[in-house]
Amino acid sequence: MKLSDFKYNLPKTVIAKFPAEPRDSARMMVLDRSNESVEHKEFADVVDYMSKGDVLVVNETKVMQARLFGKKERTNAKIEVFVLRELNKEENIWDVIVDPARKVRIGNRIYFNENLWCEVIDNTTSRGRTVRFNEDAGDIFEAIENIGQTPLPPYIKRDVVDKDRDSYQSIFARYDGSVAAPTASLHFTPELIKKVKKKGIKVATVILHIGLGTFRPVEVEDLTKHKMDSEYFEIPNESAEIINKAIEKKKNIFVVGTSTTRALESSVTAEGYAKPNFGWTDKFIFPPYEFKIATRLITNFHQPESTLLMLSAAFAGYDFVMKSYKKAIKEKYRMLSYGDAMLII
Repeated sequence: MKLSDFKYNLPKTVIAKFPAEPRDSARMMVLDRSNESVEHKEFADVVDYMSKGDVLVVNETKVMQARLFGKKERTNAKIEVFVLRELNKEENIWDVIVDPARKVRIGNRIYFNENLWCEVIDNTTSRGRTVRFNEDAGDIFEAIENIGQTPLPPYIKRDVVDKDRDSYQSIFARYDGSVAAPTASLHFTPELIKKVKKKGIKVATVILHIGLGTFRPVEVEDLTKHKMDSEYFEIPNESAEIINKAIEKKKNIFVVGTSTTRALESSVTAEGYAKPNFGWTDKFIFPPYEFKIATRLITNFHQPESTLLMLSAAFAGYDFVMKSYKKAIKEKYRMLSYGDAMLII
């Protein structure tokens, strides 16, 4: 398939600026692949599509408060440092993006407050830098959490508010490492998860730390030539066991989000079971693709020509998904990260 196959008209008016409250009151479009029918529900109804013995797989990644604002030594020029990932824990070395990049060179120090500063030790791209935070700063993740700002996606055209710290974080978030939320999981509430468990559905967890690549446009028309950014993932033994028992019993595996799906599909045994694993994945899923683990997908509505839309189309069928997106816009569904949900069964 080609990149241009995934174009569609996305009006700015349907891009959600704030999430639904409560979270599970968001609308949910249900796509049934067996007969290509569409239902319109609330997200809280998702439990009605699950049966005892099914498994719900969620991503436990936590969004870092990745946007830091500091001043350059001597000149006091204002610099934004967007932290991407930790490279070396012992030496406090991180990958970051700086803005304005023209003012930041190797050897420069950027001060955020009296306790935290970083020194630029390498250039990686035009805006990318490698930095070393001061060794007496303590836990860098904790320091970032305290002074950083929520990294809302660039298409949400508004200032960040304090509430975004909670709104742009899923209830499953445990492990720091993402610069974007696994947005499908934002619709879950503790009360909804209680209902899921009460019905006899097991919850399995994985980790995939989402990088800025999730927003990076695909720049090649031939999708076979696109290269995904590598992202760290983990599939624990216990989760693989839960998933594999369900597969053996021919139960459904409800996978929450494209990030969770990519983690699972990156580590599959020859027999088609989930394989416990950790490492880096650059797996790119687009039509046609045969999914090995997921039998049900919970996702959001994604940007035109995005890899997330391509994965959804691979799961539901290209024509079905693209028709459903047109219907969603006509029905004024709220789109993208803070928007409504899609369940593909």
